[in-house]
Amino acid sequence: MQAGTASAIDHGRTELNKILLGQAGVVDQCLLALLCRGHVLLEGVPGIGKTLLGKLVGHLVGLKFQRVQCTSDLMPADISGGNILNAATSKFELHRGPVFTDLLLVDEINRMPPRTQAALLEAMEERQVTIDGIRHSLARDFTVFATQNPVEFEGTYPLPEAQLDRFLLKVKMGYPSANDEVEVLASHHRGFDAHDLSTLDLKPLPAGWLEEARDKAAHITIQPELLRYVSNIVRKTREWPALMLGASPRAGVALMQVAKAKAVLDGRDYLIPDDVKSVVAPTLRHRVRLRPEAELEGFSSDDILTQLVGSVEVPR
Repeated sequence: MQAGTASAIDHGRTELNKILLGQAGVVDQCLLALLCRGHVLLEGVPGIGKTLLGKLVGHLVGLKFQRVQCTSDLMPADISGGNILNAATSKFELHRGPVFTDLLLVDEINRMPPRTQAALLEAMEERQVTIDGIRHSLARDFTVFATQNPVEFEGTYPLPEAQLDRFLLKVKMGYPSANDEVEVLASHHRGFDAHDLSTLDLKPLPAGWLEEARDKAAHITIQPELLRYVSNIVRKTREWPALMLGASPRAGVALMQVAKAKAVLDGRDYLIPDDVKSVVAPTLRHRVRLRPEAELEGFSSDDILTQLVGSVEVPR
């Protein structure tokens, strides 16, 4: 691992953790998604910093940033854009929507109606949009950070399995600790303004670090036993008694890619079992479905995945 890549990653972690107090695990998972060119579904109650996280990541990494606030009447053209008649020239000109960016923050994605969800799905999967029958390519780094509120259901449209599967990670943001929350209050008392990132003392990451880190992740050494370990975990979800829907082969590929990025984040050029175990929950929690009886007993996807991983033999 080159020193430049490791120092850039450490710098990114430090800068984000200065602002997002008590969210170190969430910060790491978002960096993992960037290294894998993957999309992130952020789940947490309002006011916990989901939108701020997306803005900070874009600002720090130097990505062009756009935001969409989802409502029940949001139309596909509101995110992709459309051809608009120019009265001066009497010709139609392409008006590019917010999806033409590097990092798109989609706030309250579960308020987006199904037709618009389908348009976003094309952008996420193909990194392109179709406007009036013509395909338009999106940025090579196009990434979606979508947020949803886990406790509010009125006026929402549950995301179908096909769309959930397009998110590389589902990241859960919890409340900060008591000490971290006191520090949040102190920083706001000192004048912190989440709406004006230019006032923050954030030192952007050096140009080219992201491509270098992605190259490192692509060339991580993986022993055959670890490939079998990943496969065994994924296959186990399909036969686990508490699960009615297990993970697909695509989920297995995602688990391997995220584990490789975790090795890079930790400064190694080889994979170890702990890399895999540490990313099982964010990679698979939205790709499996619990049986109703397991939900009635109070189990969550994370609980079941923890039990499941513990039952799989770890390679030596």
